[in-house]
Amino acid sequence: MDNDSVYVREKGSLRRVSEVVLSQPKPVSSSCRRTNPFVPKKEHFIFTYNAEGSLRYSTKSLFDITLLFVADNIHHVDSLVGFPEQVGDRLFAAAEENRVFVNTDISPKALQLFGDAYGQMVLGSLCLRNRFPLLHERMDEIKTFHSLKSLDLFGCRLDDDHEIFQHLTSTSLANSLTHLFIGGNSLSDVGLQRLTAPIRILRKGLDCLQLLDVSYNPISERALRYLTCLPKLEKLDVSGTRLKFGAGLKKTILKVLGLIYSEEPLDAFDHSRCKTEGWAEQVVNQWETNSSQMPKQKKIEASRTSALRFFGRQKFVREVLKAAPLVCDSADEAKSERLHFYRPAANNHTPENQDPFKENHRVKNSCQGVKKRPHQSDGCDGEHRSPPTKRLPSSALTAEDVDLLNSY
Repeated sequence: MDNDSVYVREKGSLRRVSEVVLSQPKPVSSSCRRTNPFVPKKEHFIFTYNAEGSLRYSTKSLFDITLLFVADNIHHVDSLVGFPEQVGDRLFAAAEENRVFVNTDISPKALQLFGDAYGQMVLGSLCLRNRFPLLHERMDEIKTFHSLKSLDLFGCRLDDDHEIFQHLTSTSLANSLTHLFIGGNSLSDVGLQRLTAPIRILRKGLDCLQLLDVSYNPISERALRYLTCLPKLEKLDVSGTRLKFGAGLKKTILKVLGLIYSEEPLDAFDHSRCKTEGWAEQVVNQWETNSSQMPKQKKIEASRTSALRFFGRQKFVREVLKAAPLVCDSADEAKSERLHFYRPAANNHTPENQDPFKENHRVKNSCQGVKKRPHQSDGCDGEHRSPPTKRLPSSALTAEDVDLLNSY
């Protein structure tokens, strides 16, 4: 292959490819090693035994041989858009068998290739609960999953400033992500403000988010106003936070978010319902297996170096580790601290924040017979009058938001 030419037929014309370097075939155990991938190899045959116990072999189909060849050179493929799903499934399985996705140099591009062509079939749900080493080691690969409907990052030590925030609010996940679990990450009011800043300022990101878990984070009632930018939020878990359960909290969340307290724990926040689903399910398991097989001393040194580089001093590292995500001591305690809120049906309950609009509508009807004047009377412009729609973007920007906007 070093001295031969490669020809490709594309759109009815034959052209020569000179700069493509094909991957070398895997070495075999025999003394005579073949270097030409087109020469028949052992993996091109199927060995079986007949009824008499004699060994017999048959050649694989041309499709299977071609599939293996493409899987070995998946990093040279430009696009898979338009290929049938059955072909994509088998090609993904062949690449997974060849451990293509374990190679950190090739796996991001390969996963991006499959994700652009097949979307949610590659990975529709990803559960990384309490698997923070996997998140940090495979960040580039995880960012290629643009069709996730559910993402569980509970206990992944995100803190207030993590690079995954930018991916969560990207336009690629805006129309797909509906369930997000970011509890137990030492996320404060500042972190929640930073996470939602692109949504509140640029009006882009998390357009379809329906369920949000921010439990066991040191957030206060101040952080609730940062969640008003989520238009389709229907379920919220704030268990184990600084929010104190009571009539005041119920009224505040109802007024700010239009959610009411659930007397019974919502099944949607049950961890047993969250799982990794898609073609890449076994790929994620391969990543975790390879991570666990690293030499223990190497893992310790890498963790120590990363911690010292990030936090700056060892004393502060110990303080952060002591302030680990809150964990429930018992099942009874967990049950008593459940703070689940949900949006009621429109015909059963109307949130308080919608009452001013109704009042304003009634007032306007009573003022229809009055002649229009430059300044409206107090009866038609009372305290219940809703602010103009055009003023919402400017009023939503605080001094802290402006500082965040300038930092981008």
